[in-house]
Amino acid sequence: MAKWGTCDFKQLQQLQKKLDKLQQIDMDKFCQDCAKELAARLLAKVIKRTPVGQYEEAGKNGGTLRRGWTATTEAEAASGRGNGKNGVEYAKSLTITKIGNVYQIEIINPVHYASYVEFGHRTRNHKGWVNGRFMLTISEQELDDQAPAILEKKLLKYLGEAFNAE
Repeated sequence: MAKWGTCDFKQLQQLQKKLDKLQQIDMDKFCQDCAKELAARLLAKVIKRTPVGQYEEAGKNGGTLRRGWTATTEAEAASGRGNGKNGVEYAKSLTITKIGNVYQIEIINPVHYASYVEFGHRTRNHKGWVNGRFMLTISEQELDDQAPAILEKKLLKYLGEAFNAE
């Protein structure tokens, strides 16, 4: 008979323990944390990009549009509920709507003229056009470009916690 030698299965057993630990970690929570981080980054970008009105009239100050940015679920948006927290704080404290495999956070600005500033509008005399500022559109495009790297970094950290802990 041929002699095959000896084999030490300790490393395979350690790998099995690490895989078991990875299964125990809540993947749903990880996905929610990722969604919250992306929402917080989007809010930070759009708030920074939102223009503040400059008024010469006494007693009138700008910033209403900038302060109006909030994050809501669809149900909160429909009910008109808002929150006085800043955008990043609010996004982190938000409960996320999960529809199938999609985690959803809706970023809104309930200020009545927000869409006019975003996409543009006619002048008061209806003879000209004021170009839109596209603060949300541009911020979304920037985040779409950055999202894979952000998510990869979070995933590597997540996997590192599972495989490096003894």
